[in-house]
Amino acid sequence: MVTIFTRIIDGEIPGTFVWRDDECVAFMSINPMAHGHTLVVPRAEIDHWVDCPVALSRHLFDVSHVIGRAQQAAFACDRVGLIIAGYEVPHTHIHVIPTFDMSQLSFANAAGHVDRDSLEAAAEAIRSALRADGRSEVV
Repeated sequence: MVTIFTRIIDGEIPGTFVWRDDECVAFMSINPMAHGHTLVVPRAEIDHWVDCPVALSRHLFDVSHVIGRAQQAAFACDRVGLIIAGYEVPHTHIHVIPTFDMSQLSFANAAGHVDRDSLEAAAEAIRSALRADGRSEVV
């Protein structure tokens, strides 16, 4: 069954992307725990992250690291948290979340709605930081 993330990756459903390469993409969460919350998602539909080939897992974490550094530059956050839960969508994804406080790392705090202008502003801040870092994968 095609996941909602595959539909976003394929352009059937809108997504606010900040990164694309041959193995994965990164786009803004529509239920952010914090401003700038980004999802790193493999193109391959793999339900559970432990089923990812090791090379793909390594790549997803490498990209999460790059996105996290861009979030630090863009938002001057104290920390960048990572969450791999896997219950929300049956398609492996890493939540990369710029934070100022540990309490932000809770799905209970996820926004039920996000303003499109705020989402695009956060994405553009991340893209700018990625461009400044010389990244060609920026969307």
